[in-house]
Amino acid sequence: MLSEVTQSVTEKLKLMSGDLGSTVKFLFPDETVIHVEGQNVTNENKDADCVVSVELSDLKDMLSGELNPMQAFMGGKMKVDGDMSVAMKLQSLFS
Repeated sequence: MLSEVTQSVTEKLKLMSGDLGSTVKFLFPDETVIHVEGQNVTNENKDADCVVSVELSDLKDMLSGELNPMQAFMGGKMKVDGDMSVAMKLQSLFS
C-alpha cells in the first residue's frame, strides 16, 4: 500500500500549481515514510520542515476524501511536528 499512497501523493502534487515550498515527511508507525520536497516524492527517510505522523491507511483515506484532515488532527489520528504553517499548506493535497 505504501507505493500506492506514494503515487497518489505524487499525482496530487502534479495537480497543484507550484509546490508546497517546504519539505514534508509523512511518518508511519512502522517507520516507513513518504518524503515530499518540491514536486519530488520519495520513500527516503530524510529531514523535513514538517513531520506528519499518521497511519498509512488514514493518509490514504485523507487523500481520497474519505477522512477530513482537520478531524483526523483533532481526533488524534494525525500528529504534526515542526512548522505548522507547512502543515496548513497540505490542505491543498487533500482537496
